[in-house]
Amino acid sequence: MSTYHPLTEVQAIAYSRQIPHLFQEGADLESQEIGDGNLNLVFRISETATGKSIILKQALPYAKVVGESWPLTLDRARIESEALLIEEALNPDLVPHVYAYDADLALTVMEDLSDHVIMRKGLIEGNQYPLFAEHIGRFLATTLFFTSDLGKNQQDKKIQQGRFINPELCKITEDLIFDDPYRDAETNNIEAQIRDAAEQLWTDHALHLEVAILRQKFLTSAQALLHGDLHTGSIFIKPDSTKVIDPEFAYYGPMGFDIGAVLANLILNFAGQEGWSKDDESRAAYRSYLLQTVKDVWTHFEANFRALWNEHGVDRVFQTAGYQDYFLTNLLQDTVGFTGAKMVRRIVGLAHVADIDKIEDAAARERAQRLALNTGKALIRINRQVTSIDELIAIVTQESAVERGFAL
Repeated sequence: MSTYHPLTEVQAIAYSRQIPHLFQEGADLESQEIGDGNLNLVFRISETATGKSIILKQALPYAKVVGESWPLTLDRARIESEALLIEEALNPDLVPHVYAYDADLALTVMEDLSDHVIMRKGLIEGNQYPLFAEHIGRFLATTLFFTSDLGKNQQDKKIQQGRFINPELCKITEDLIFDDPYRDAETNNIEAQIRDAAEQLWTDHALHLEVAILRQKFLTSAQALLHGDLHTGSIFIKPDSTKVIDPEFAYYGPMGFDIGAVLANLILNFAGQEGWSKDDESRAAYRSYLLQTVKDVWTHFEANFRALWNEHGVDRVFQTAGYQDYFLTNLLQDTVGFTGAKMVRRIVGLAHVADIDKIEDAAARERAQRLALNTGKALIRINRQVTSIDELIAIVTQESAVERGFAL
């Protein structure tokens, strides 16, 4: 019989007292329910005397954003915990430490990162993070390489892949990213002022072909263990530290999906500067920072990935001259395509981003929406022809100039 039940704050405190070596016996503990996501309960438990604190994250058996009419598996808590442990083994400085996992309660106990901020919030506020590109490039390179056939014993990889079959959460991605935005789906969330752009999207059959190819890769290309939802809302950050959180969508899929998710969210903030920047000069400066970060993420990723391949590659055949270049060219193309798809869904799909939705000025918000949508479509269209990250940068720059009425 299952002992699962959603915790109250009182129960969260009582549970925390039972975890060995965390709090003093009889300590005065406080609880704060801080979850603002779509799928989970999140409690911050702190010890009054010392200030020491932890996070309890409990999966709910339904999507919190919708309610009990959208049931979800609790096994995603196990998947998240195991993914964090794998990521921590490879990059101990880039993920929160996991103290405990409770299968019966679908509960993960982890390091509190309250001294960090959610990266999406930091970008909206106009902050810059000089180490982010190096950190996330290294995170992507190590996690993707060492869980793939390039860097992991291929039979062990197959066994590990079986532990990350994540059909329910993959289904969310398959529908909300690669299907619903390209039809008049009930789940779509479209503001009236861009309804015309959405309707054009639904009849763009050349674009649909590219989306179908990307969808097929998401469904079948089990290259590496993905985080699965690596947006700027899943990254805690401060100037000298980056922490990747929330890998409950983890599964074995195409590497470019994770890289593209990071790039897409940086470019979505680029579009959102229509409403967040105070003037043209500050807008241009911050957008330049964002585009340089996009380029640096790929550059750091590629340099790290090639170095790992050269030093730790496990397959003799994959050392064949020219194959590494071939692989990374294809990976860049996938990355560009998935970047575009992740951008499109955030404008016309179910779940948007605060970078754009929180813009109060309606005209600025519409400019941001159209810029993001047009950029996403352009990236999807060109993805199979790209050979350099500079081509992605050029598309973003060009679409921005068009939206603001300038000719390049």
